[in-house]
Amino acid sequence: MNAVHAFADDEREAVYRAIRERRDMRHFSGGEVAPDLLRRLLEAAHLGPSVGFMQPWRFLRVRDRAMRERLHALVEAERLHTARALGEREDAFMRLKVQGVLDAAEVLVVALADGRERHVFGRRTLPEMDLASAACAIQNLWLAARAEGLGMGWVSLFEPAALAALMQLPNGAAPIAVLCLGPVDAFYDEPMLQRERWARREALAGLVFDEQWGQPSDLFAGAAQ
Repeated sequence: MNAVHAFADDEREAVYRAIRERRDMRHFSGGEVAPDLLRRLLEAAHLGPSVGFMQPWRFLRVRDRAMRERLHALVEAERLHTARALGEREDAFMRLKVQGVLDAAEVLVVALADGRERHVFGRRTLPEMDLASAACAIQNLWLAARAEGLGMGWVSLFEPAALAALMQLPNGAAPIAVLCLGPVDAFYDEPMLQRERWARREALAGLVFDEQWGQPSDLFAGAAQ
């Protein structure tokens, strides 16, 4: 029996479907995102929860081709550094597609706003909650994009200081994501890194504990794995 405040069955299923079928996309088919749709997606992001209602997110839309190419170069430079740091997995990593900066209809750089230190509510012992809050906004955008039939990819391969300089961020602001957004030919049937056998999704039962770390949860006792 549904709780009194639950969505209707089809509405609820749509929410879970967006969650299940969201993918970190790297392959885009160009095209465009209509301004009213982009505004709607950004509004979804802006409705994200934030600790102390600080709303630390800032979105920088990158439309200029030359700027996109400079951004692409920053990502490629970090891709090489990451590949070297991976040692024996360097070659496998270099075969992965890690960005769609030059192909996506829209590119958004997400940054944490300057002046965040004045927000103490919920951050006195956990100052990183500004990042957690911005990640919630990004997830809202991601799910809304999937519901609208658009792909989105979160690129984190960049040197923060170099990207901050490129985007002329004020002192104290910090870039946390390059988001590639737009039409795709198809969504991946499973996460790309799982499809490429780079990693796999862990079983939830091994990640939920009762009472203390490492104590298996009764939620999964006898459940099929």
